[in-house]
Amino acid sequence: MQTGIVGEVRSAEAFDMLQAMNTGHDGSMSTVHANTTRDAISRIENMVQMGNMGLPLRAIRTQIVGAVDLIVQVERQRDGKRRVTQVTDVLGMEGDVVTLNDIFHLEVNGESQGGELITHYKVNRARPSFHERLGYFQLDRAWSAALEEASGA
Repeated sequence: MQTGIVGEVRSAEAFDMLQAMNTGHDGSMSTVHANTTRDAISRIENMVQMGNMGLPLRAIRTQIVGAVDLIVQVERQRDGKRRVTQVTDVLGMEGDVVTLNDIFHLEVNGESQGGELITHYKVNRARPSFHERLGYFQLDRAWSAALEEASGA
């Protein structure tokens, strides 16, 4: 298995990132700045278009869907802590729209007397689109355990 990590993607190199991720090798990772997981898709689309390759939007989205399985959103919260706030499965395309499914997202319940946020994760129990690959790599049990832990069960 070949892996690749691309640091922060900011412009037209997003196309090169997608090309590298779509070579049939599992295990790529990259970072992009966006406000939500949905916005991350739009940011990648826009950055690829910066390369002036004249690719139609549908072709760019098809490349994204083929390359990206999971988007993890990390935010610095108002109490100063960085937290994973959203984990989203990239399901595929419905017409010209990239379909996403939140696996879990962070909900804020309040604040402690010391100013620390009181949070919990709302977990979606639907099978992710990459469930078979989790089984192939014998990670399905670890995935289930992580969801249990995130839900506080």
